[in-house]
Amino acid sequence: MGCGGVGRQLLQHIVSSRILHANKGIRLRVVGVCDSKSFLVTLDVLSKEFDDAFLMDICRTKSDRLPLEKCKCEAFPYSESRRKLTDIAARLGFVLVDCSASSETIEVITLTLNLGCCAVLANKKPLTCSMEDFDKLFLQPRRIRHESTVGAGLPIIASLSRIISSGDEVTLIIGSLSGTLGYVMSEVENGKPFSEVVKAAKDLGYTEPDPRDDLSGMDVARKGLILARLLGQRFDMSTIRIESLYPDNMGPDMMTLEDFLANGLPLLDNDIEEKIKKASSNGKVLRYVCILQASNCIIGVHEVDEDSALGRLKGSDNVVEIYSRCYEKPLVIQGAGAGNDTTAAGVLADIIDLQDLFA
Repeated sequence: MGCGGVGRQLLQHIVSSRILHANKGIRLRVVGVCDSKSFLVTLDVLSKEFDDAFLMDICRTKSDRLPLEKCKCEAFPYSESRRKLTDIAARLGFVLVDCSASSETIEVITLTLNLGCCAVLANKKPLTCSMEDFDKLFLQPRRIRHESTVGAGLPIIASLSRIISSGDEVTLIIGSLSGTLGYVMSEVENGKPFSEVVKAAKDLGYTEPDPRDDLSGMDVARKGLILARLLGQRFDMSTIRIESLYPDNMGPDMMTLEDFLANGLPLLDNDIEEKIKKASSNGKVLRYVCILQASNCIIGVHEVDEDSALGRLKGSDNVVEIYSRCYEKPLVIQGAGAGNDTTAAGVLADIIDLQDLFA
């Protein structure tokens, strides 16, 4: 589900990894693909699959922003996807992969899991739904993987799951979970005005089309909520304290993007500069982080030690420090935490991880 940058990259990874997978005795058969409007499925899911040439045709079609109907295959309206998936699940165990950015996929994911299938998610939104829906989604936790929802392809969730499964008690997680905000905070540390750094990040393609989607902290909050729930916390989004890097009166409902970039952003420079000076006087540096401790989840600007993994962070990498009984000196996970290629690689690894359930 989803033929955006991550979904297309996943299809390309599947095709390019054929020899590698064959050497492991694995063959991934793609039997269905859908976007928000259309659903393509093979004529006989038990014996047929989309060949690699057709998968590449799908990638080209969607890269050109054309509908799936342009591919040479019978297309069904997306509204029929639930019925089709239910029919397929009755005959075939499969992995449903959610590479969309929709909050409306949770129902069909839960349905297919209940029918004995598996799910892999890059989409964070189903995991940040109500606790009631989240509990339904995880009735069979072995059948669901979601590594790429936090830190793209970094093994953050896998590492945390292993720590928890061992009986070790996690006492603190602190992480820079936004490549965009990691880049912004490390650049302003070098004396560049906040407004110029945000505009540069936008030009480099690091931010969403409207940088306020990143600066609001909501993306980091979703990742923090996923980690909190993994630790067993009964959190929802209202439980989390989120610090936005712009005031409410500069929000999308109050100010156009053009006005925000030209006039709103420069008004934020002095405040950020003062915070940087204060941190420096304390021998610290500023990072936009998620802090999970006890029953609290805090998202926002925080002073960290210069010589810590977070303090040394440069560019758009993600860094997570996990403290526990066994890791008094933290387990540090660092690397590229964004990008279609990295995220899709994490999704593919999750799919392969599930193959033992189909043996």
